[in-house]
Amino acid sequence: MKNKQWQVVGFIAALLAASTAVGQSNRGDTVANIPFAFTVGNNTLPPGRYTVTRLSQKALLIVNSQNQGAFALNDRIEGRAPESSKMVFHRYGNAYFLSEIWVSGSRTGARVVRSRFENEMAEKRPKMEIAELEIVQ
Repeated sequence: MKNKQWQVVGFIAALLAASTAVGQSNRGDTVANIPFAFTVGNNTLPPGRYTVTRLSQKALLIVNSQNQGAFALNDRIEGRAPESSKMVFHRYGNAYFLSEIWVSGSRTGARVVRSRFENEMAEKRPKMEIAELEIVQ
């Protein structure tokens, strides 16, 4: 019972942090025009222009102009520095899942933690394709 209460308190704290972060414009924010619906965690978001804000080393906030969005837990990954910033999606049929975010010139990116829904989709449709989308800012 106490564990459930701490989960609720943690969720509310995350929402409060996000509500203040949404109102701020951060130079580290990235913006992408995403032409398809996609899933982040347990949330499926419609196509549109999204701002990605790093809340911490392990958390991202992805939100559009209608304040539709989602939190994404992520791990730090390293690789070759891309020439342009990009978002990487896993695609199973017509379902897209945000997988990675890379900023041009940086050898460090963010890998979004796979959701239970994506894991289930991967079991049903073993053929996964990679879709890369250039970030506007």
